[in-house]
Order: sequence, then C-alpha cells, then structure tokens
Amino acid sequence: MFANIFQTFANCFRVQELRSRIFFTALVLCVCRILSIIPIPGLDGVALNQYFERNAADGGGILGMYSMFTGGALEHCAIGSLGIMPYISATIIIQLLGAVIPQLSKLLREEGGRAKIVQYGRYLTVLLCFGWGIFTTLGWEHPDKTFPGFQGTLIQPYLGIWWYRIQTVLILTTGTMLLMWLGEQITERGIGNGVSLVISIGILARLPAAFQGLRDMFAARAATERFNPFYALALIAILLGVIAGVIAVLQAQRKIPVQYAQRAVGRKVFQGGSSFMPLKVNYAGVMPVIFAQAILMFPAQILQSAGGFLNLPTLQAWSALFQQGTAVYMLLEGVMILFFSYFWVATQFNELQIADDLKKNGGYIPGVRPGQATSDYLHNAMQRITLAGAIFLTLIAVVPSLLSDRMGVPRAVSQFFGGTSMLILVGVVLDTTRQIESHLQMRHYDGFLKKGKIRGRI
Repeated sequence: MFANIFQTFANCFRVQELRSRIFFTALVLCVCRILSIIPIPGLDGVALNQYFERNAADGGGILGMYSMFTGGALEHCAIGSLGIMPYISATIIIQLLGAVIPQLSKLLREEGGRAKIVQYGRYLTVLLCFGWGIFTTLGWEHPDKTFPGFQGTLIQPYLGIWWYRIQTVLILTTGTMLLMWLGEQITERGIGNGVSLVISIGILARLPAAFQGLRDMFAARAATERFNPFYALALIAILLGVIAGVIAVLQAQRKIPVQYAQRAVGRKVFQGGSSFMPLKVNYAGVMPVIFAQAILMFPAQILQSAGGFLNLPTLQAWSALFQQGTAVYMLLEGVMILFFSYFWVATQFNELQIADDLKKNGGYIPGVRPGQATSDYLHNAMQRITLAGAIFLTLIAVVPSLLSDRMGVPRAVSQFFGGTSMLILVGVVLDTTRQIESHLQMRHYDGFLKKGKIRGRI
C-alpha cells in the first residue's frame, strides 16, 4: 500500500501542469507563513510571543484560538495578524443577506452574478478589516487590559500614538487583503481551495508546540502516574476514531435512485436507464464550524475589553461565561453549528431547480411523481440527513474541550484531536487529494486509491 502511495506522489510530479500547480501552491503558502512572522514596525512582538508561551497551558482562551487561525501571527504582532477571518466573516454576512434580500438571491442565479457577489465580499472585507484593525490596534495599545497578566508595553517609545494607530490599521488591512488575494490565486492557479489551505497552514504551524506539549505530558510521568502508557493508547485510539469518523461523515452520501425514460429529440432516440443522485450527509462541510467559531470569538473579547477600558468588573465576569470550553460556549456553539448547517443547505441546495431539471430530462424518482412531489421528497431527505451531519459536527467540535477539561490534556495538544482543526485539516486533505486524482486520471495515471501503475493511453 505504501509503495502505491509513493508511486502516486511520483506520478504527481510527472505531469507538468500538476507539478507547476503544486510548486505554485507551496510557494504561495510560504509567503503566507512569512506574513505571520514579520512584525509590524514599532511593535514588540517578542514580548507578546513570550506571554502566549507562558499561557500556552490553557490555550490562551479566545485569543489563543484566534491566534491559531492566524498561524501565530497575532502573538507575533505580525503583518497578517487579522488572518483570513475578516474575509470569512464577510462571506458569512453576504450569505445571510442573500437569504433575506431577494436582489442578492436573484444575482446568484444570474450569469456573472457570482463574480459580483465575490466583489461585494471583497469590499465588505475591507470595511471589516478597518473595524477589526482598530480593535486590534487599541488592544495592543493597552496590553495589560487585553491580555490578562501581561506586564509592560508593546509600542516602542519612539513611535507617536496617532502614527502608530494609523500605520497599524493600514498594515493590518493590507495584510488581510494580501492573504485573501493569495488564497484566490491558489484556487485559480494552484491546487486545492486557497482560503482553506491558508487556514490549514496556520493550524499546522501549531504542530511543534503540540508535540512539545505531548512530550511534556509523559515526561512528567515519574512525578505523577496519571499519564501512563494506557493513557497514551487511549489518546491514539481517540485520534484514530475521530479521523475515521470525520472522513466517513465528510464522504458519506445518500444515493437517491433516478430512472430515465426513453425519449426522442428530433431524429435521435435516447435510451432510458437508471442512475442515482448523491446527497451528501455533511453538505456544508466544515463551514458551519468555522462560521460558529468565527462569531463566538467576539462576545468574550468584546466584554473583556469593554470591562477593562470602562473599569466595569461585571462585564469582565460575564466574558468568562463565553470563554472556550465553558458550558455556555459549547451550548451556543452546538446551536450555531446546527443553524449554519441548515442555513447552508437552504442557500446552496436548490431542490426546485433539481426537480425541474429531472423533469425536463425525462428523469424521475421511482415511486415519486415529477415536479413538486419530487422537490418535497428531496427537501425532506436533505433535512433528515443534515440533522445527522450537524449532530456529528457538534460532537467533533466539543472533543478538544472534553479532553482538556476532563482528561487534563493541554489545549495545545487537544486541539488536534477534534474541533475545527481536525475538521479543516481532514476536509482540506480530502479536497486536495480529490483534485490531484482528477488531474492524474485525465492523463491516465492512477490515483491514491488505485494500484500505482501507469495505464496505457487509449
């Protein structure tokens, strides 16, 4: 099996176009990592990075989770500190507006309408970057109120306060727009989904810290027998089970049988036949989890910052209710995942159009009348399987919190046992592998799931 996999990787570099796409993707991802390392002029990123390292045991709360999405850029005061999240938030807002504004919904169905929607999303991203950049700039200006327990200052003495604010907001906005553009370039000229790969490379940057945390867990076994070999076996079993479950659900589908009647178009007669329509159990993929956690980043941070600036301890106490791992946070996360799962299906899956296309092509579902009855059947089927997919996403999303709170696993380690990190990584790997296989099969090479020999050309 491993020989076949290595042979497939070798085949990837034999195809010139695929080789160019892979190299281009790797080069762009390296640029994204550079943006998360270069600090903004006038800011002491070393001091903030040391603060995050000292508080790595609890994951840094909401700020630690946001720093994970930015690949550690936030804790380095780097150019890409806002990450790609403003673009994702703009996409969420556009999707929500499309469900309530008929003009946007109509624009999506028109020719060239999706390009305009993407353009609106870019404009909205700029506005969000300015707002988000101002909020981040003020947080760095008063680090003792934004980062509990931080001592000192992040702004260099020679930098004027207003010049610092203007330059930092502009640099942060430019960094996010550059990341967005790089992600779009990967999608167009590289391999895989660009935005997902930008997020994934930031998550993978946390692997060294996770391995160090895992080593520290079992290095202290002499002092405490809690982390014994059986504990390690349990963690391995959980990891393998989560990966297998994520792959199974992301790939799972319900096959709706479709029968085509014989029909004549002019002098041509098309023979009837049978086929099936695949309905994915997890139609929205990882988007509901990303949307939910992107929104839940705000309440705790806003309440904590507002309480610090206004000297209101009550607001800071309320912010603790929305910290990652609390019961309120997990409850809201589950409800939002459920909502966004159905919302994504409602906005992206058009059962009326599918039923109409089947009727025009002489197709029908056995036992179901064409037209409105077929539309209702597809709607009910998607509602049922979407519920199963949403429940699974919710369970996977809370696994890291359960491991850290119940089993004492450091958050730097537990985030790779489920949650957004695992869903994004597995989803991106599956999507990228699927695209690579399509390129190989077009040129008569086997994919990852077949024997690793070269087929003869037909």
